[in-house]
Amino acid sequence: MRHVSLPAIVVGVCALLIGCAAPGQGAENEPGETAAVGAEPTPPAQATAPPAAEPVTPAPPPEAAPPFDVWLAGLRAEARGRGVSEATLDAALTGIAPLPKVLEYDQRQPEFTRTFWDYIGRAVDPSRIARGQDLLAQHAGLLARAEARFGVPAHVLVAFWGLETDFGRHFGGFPVVEALATLAHDRRRSAFFRQELLLALDILERGDIPAPRMVGSWAGAMGHFQFLPSTFTRHAVDADGDGRRDIWGSLPDAVLSAGNFLGNLGWRAGELWGREVSLPEGFDYALADGQVEKPLAAWQALGVRRADGRPLPVAEMEAALLVPAGHQGPAFLVYPNFRVILDWNRSELYALAVGHLSDRLAGRPGLSVERPADLQPLRPSDIARLQAALADLGFDPGPADGMLGPRTRGALRAWQQAHRLPADGYPTRAMIGRIVAEAEA
Repeated sequence: MRHVSLPAIVVGVCALLIGCAAPGQGAENEPGETAAVGAEPTPPAQATAPPAAEPVTPAPPPEAAPPFDVWLAGLRAEARGRGVSEATLDAALTGIAPLPKVLEYDQRQPEFTRTFWDYIGRAVDPSRIARGQDLLAQHAGLLARAEARFGVPAHVLVAFWGLETDFGRHFGGFPVVEALATLAHDRRRSAFFRQELLLALDILERGDIPAPRMVGSWAGAMGHFQFLPSTFTRHAVDADGDGRRDIWGSLPDAVLSAGNFLGNLGWRAGELWGREVSLPEGFDYALADGQVEKPLAAWQALGVRRADGRPLPVAEMEAALLVPAGHQGPAFLVYPNFRVILDWNRSELYALAVGHLSDRLAGRPGLSVERPADLQPLRPSDIARLQAALADLGFDPGPADGMLGPRTRGALRAWQQAHRLPADGYPTRAMIGRIVAEAEA
């Protein structure tokens, strides 16, 4: 048995998201669009708080951004120093201004946390499955070419395509340079977006796309598979031989770029991403946190079986176990290719959606467990109440920030174990009410 570092399940925001194909990054889609799921670009990791007995010096407030025109002049000089021509800079930067809508999306707080069932239900619906299967047949030759070159199956590539842009229907309606300039000028994540903006200007200078056609999501995700400029720079390919890497207008360029990216991330040809499984009565759910890997034979010995009850495959492969909807929902054994999907987008729900959609596109059955009829989403305020109550009871969930991360799940598991309940770390409204009442008693 070995412990691995998997990100906590991201339960998302109430609007559907477009993912950015960069390691651990994504970009939120505009409300009302039906492209699928992801997570916005990852901020720097939060440092562990010092012990309470030590004084904590408050961080100074961020320095105010200079006027946009002053800032833009500095950005223009930096790009010029990188070799971007005046013609490209004029075409890309003349007349741009901060976009209030971009800042609104970047700073928007979620109203509800996203449940597994809501996420999967909207990402893997019958219409998306049918459309994806049609496209598998329509583009069989192109997809076979990508699979032969990079080892990524056609149904997996089409699943990413479906979740990122609903098969090219929703690239996002923002001019990428202007959106990135807005975020780079803002002080929240200036350094990250400034680098993406400079790379976007490099792409324009190279001639892969003219500035008016460089459109994408509010956070700069571009094309059929929503690449950030940094991902484009490292992984985009010219598959149609026209001298340009056009992930917007050339489907061969887009598909083979996605295959190249997944191949470079370490996709294992001939292996699945994972599978739904069934768990025996009395199973120790402390093993189902996605942090523990065991060989398939060890999971078999613990009573884990395929969803239809058959034994697990006999293979030299390690897997981790996830129960994203708690012990009453489906369980999944996830394999090394699942971690490749996480490297594309660090959301376990996104990765499960890609895997499940790819299975459905390949003709495999739906989930064996049905969505509960009385499912209710949780607000961040509900999670904050849970955290405060767990802390009062002596279980350490970290700060009461309304975020359901691994520390809070661990504290909830400890409380569940203390009460002889399935320790799945999955909160429900009823469970939160019970914990709050216990803390107030």
